[in-house]
Amino acid sequence: MEKKRKKKHHRKENNKNTNRRTSKNAVRNQQRDEEEQNSNVVKYRTPVNINLGLVVFVVLFIYLVGIVVSYFRNEHITPYEVTTGSLAVNNTYNGVALRKEVPVPAAYAGYINYYAREGEKVSNGSMIYTIDSTGKLNDMITETSTDDNSLSDDDLLEIKNTISTFANDFNPRDFAHTYDFKYDVEGTVLKLENYKVLSGIDIINSANYSDAVSFGYAPTAGVLVYSIDGYEELSPTDLTPELMDRDSYVRSQFHSDDLIGEGDNAFKLITEENWSIVIEIDEDRAEELADESYVEVRFLKNNYKSWGKTTILRQNGAVYLQLDFNNSMITFATDRFIEIELLLNTQEGLKIPNSAIVERAFYLVPESYYTEGGAQGNPGFVRECYLEDGTKSTEFIDADAYSLVDGYYYIDEGLFNVGDKVIEPETGNQYTISKQDTLIGVFNINKGYADFKEITILNQNEEYAIVKSNTEFGLNVYDHIVLKGDSVADADFIYE
Repeated sequence: MEKKRKKKHHRKENNKNTNRRTSKNAVRNQQRDEEEQNSNVVKYRTPVNINLGLVVFVVLFIYLVGIVVSYFRNEHITPYEVTTGSLAVNNTYNGVALRKEVPVPAAYAGYINYYAREGEKVSNGSMIYTIDSTGKLNDMITETSTDDNSLSDDDLLEIKNTISTFANDFNPRDFAHTYDFKYDVEGTVLKLENYKVLSGIDIINSANYSDAVSFGYAPTAGVLVYSIDGYEELSPTDLTPELMDRDSYVRSQFHSDDLIGEGDNAFKLITEENWSIVIEIDEDRAEELADESYVEVRFLKNNYKSWGKTTILRQNGAVYLQLDFNNSMITFATDRFIEIELLLNTQEGLKIPNSAIVERAFYLVPESYYTEGGAQGNPGFVRECYLEDGTKSTEFIDADAYSLVDGYYYIDEGLFNVGDKVIEPETGNQYTISKQDTLIGVFNINKGYADFKEITILNQNEEYAIVKSNTEFGLNVYDHIVLKGDSVADADFIYE
């Protein structure tokens, strides 16, 4: 019984194991079937949508960036149209006027009143002023002037001229001169009023006032001036840079009703028509004027022109030009500093900027070797050469000449090498290329490429040059040249 029970239990265990294996196999088979089914399934991929507008924008952006970068990296060719003209040379100077000036002192002390007009010519013995020791004469003048305030046409013209002169010469940087103008107008008005009182001199006598009033007269004939500045006794050789400085200039103006002492200067007289203007110049201008005996001058105050005799002065560490005149002194009698313009001869021609001028080297070839040849009959040279088999031969080289100086043509360096030989057509003589020289010129771009043209400079300043026009190898008016000559090379194509 026990054996049967064991056998039975053993069979059950075997059956369980068999069932387990069968179950595992079934699971494994099921997984294999699922994998085979999955292997036959095609996965769906999401399609890529390309934004065409975005692509075009990116391409255009990259293109524009490339253009901008290229623009700033490349050298720009700027054309310049050649015109005729002359150089704007600054020939304006502020000079010091020197004359034969005689200060006249007052014979008495007291309050002075002037009766002659400043800037007019007075004769010897003319009454110029009165001096009142009490100061009452001014009150008498004031009372008399209230009776009749009318002025004649000549009086009004004098005041008008004084105002016009100040308005034309006014400079905000010299505002201190406004006070001089004020005093000039006041003095003019007082002189006119005093002159009216003086015409009734009997009033003074009738008032028993004659003992208190003294009269001043001109000791000699001359032009009357009511100011003193310390330049009266100076000669052109006494001038220094300090005396030429207008900003440090001081003038003492005399006015009616001023209280003066005996012996104080009352007025001055300019006694000669000959006078001088001295201006400070540089060595270049001094060299330019060294051979000139006379120079035409324009006075900016009234645009009057006159010829002045020239003298070059070198003194006190500066160079001066002394201009001597024998007319127009009375017009500028009251002016110490006078602005003038030197009317020097100015050369006219083709006006080009200095930035366009370049220097270029060339080979020099004798004029007799220059001939015509080639298929087109162009000008050039016959050069000696060797064929591939070593046989000596000749060839024609087209060549433009850039200048002709002393029998030699200036030829482009790129056409020959040092040691090349050219042949003279008439004689068969040979010339070995070796001699070189340079020319100054500009690059003409009329034909769309840089073509060197020789120039002859007539005059030049810091910005422009005046060059000779209508030369055989040079420029003509309205030609177009490269503004910056060093930005191109010969035969470069120009893209504007």
